[in-house]
Amino acid sequence: MLGRLLLLSALVAGLTASGAGVEPRFDRVTVAPAKTSIYVGTVSLTMPAFIRKDGGYESTYQAKVFPYFFSNEDGRLRIDISDAQLTDLAQGRRIQFQGRAVRDDGVARRLEGSALPADAASGALTVRVVISKRIQLIFHTTYRFEPSPRG
Repeated sequence: MLGRLLLLSALVAGLTASGAGVEPRFDRVTVAPAKTSIYVGTVSLTMPAFIRKDGGYESTYQAKVFPYFFSNEDGRLRIDISDAQLTDLAQGRRIQFQGRAVRDDGVARRLEGSALPADAASGALTVRVVISKRIQLIFHTTYRFEPSPRG
């Protein structure tokens, strides 16, 4: 019996380490609201929890531009982070990532950034949002992996 249990444990550990599956603790991540400065104003970015889907994380976002309220926007975004990168984060190593945001009107923006873990469940994020060739917004914030609501 003990031999079967050890074999099963080794098999599960091997599947997780090989990228065949990701621990449930990585299913959901929250990102703290972020703010950056622009010429004579600020941009505040808020997002509900990101959910792991198809090798990345997806969420919606809301950007509020002060005092240029007419530039406010809402949309969806996706950050691509592989299982191997999650393992790197859990082991305390910085990762680089890319992604894409799409405003509700269909305009797409490229994202790139890095995550630097403070511990196995949280750390610091730097995200660069490419608005145009000459305009990029850089946000500094934090992330935390949260238990999945299903268990």
